[in-house]
Amino acid sequence: MLMDLTYRTSKKNAPLVIFAHGFKGFKDWGAHNLVANYFAEHGFRFLKFNFSHNGTTADNPTDFADLIAFADNTFSIELEDLKSVIDFACGGSGIVAAKEVYLIGHSMGGGMGIIKTVEDHRIKKLVTMASISGFRNLWPKEIEEQWRLTGITYMINKRTGQQMPLKVSLLDDLDKHPARLDILAHAAKIEQPWLIVHGDIDATVPLSHAEELKAAQPNASFSVVADGDHTFGATHPYTENVLPGHLLEFCKQAISFFNE
Repeated sequence: MLMDLTYRTSKKNAPLVIFAHGFKGFKDWGAHNLVANYFAEHGFRFLKFNFSHNGTTADNPTDFADLIAFADNTFSIELEDLKSVIDFACGGSGIVAAKEVYLIGHSMGGGMGIIKTVEDHRIKKLVTMASISGFRNLWPKEIEEQWRLTGITYMINKRTGQQMPLKVSLLDDLDKHPARLDILAHAAKIEQPWLIVHGDIDATVPLSHAEELKAAQPNASFSVVADGDHTFGATHPYTENVLPGHLLEFCKQAISFFNE
């Protein structure tokens, strides 16, 4: 898994934020690097990584060059990936050393973050952005029967035009581990401070997901970004040198929450 750490040289022992990307995402998507810089400028170390089976490679970190790996991915694999990253940070030395971490998860990465926050109390605070409330919300329910019959399904990547394959092992993982992979059940168990942020015009993961998460965990802080979409104004590629307004608003809210 590729990782990168953004920090100010004068802040080598600053609080460490780990960022988990979403479905069909990667650590260098869109404005993620600008987000990392913004957090570093405001006193944090920012560690972002590619999940091991997200379809990118070391040689092609911004392209889905390994669709075989993408097809083999499961949610259990991604939870172990996230644990490995936290282990790396909390067991490391030098500029990555941390006793505890803050976690930000976007979309599917938000679902991963919710589960892992319950499992791992090295996570001090959680921020979810445009998070899903259930993994089966990532695809239409009606495709599952054919998916099981053929052993594989394909999801279009609207940006690249690629047909992204998913083996039935992804469904099998959900069926074999229903308790561990129940996002809402874990949301109800979170004890650490948690900020839920969602845009009210998110067409990919509707605001209702955030409302379900808040209902499951009434102690969570809840913020709706007016006119915010799924990526808070970012696109890929993102060629501007300043953050989109809604994403800047998210960063400010997250930093204020972490600093409380």
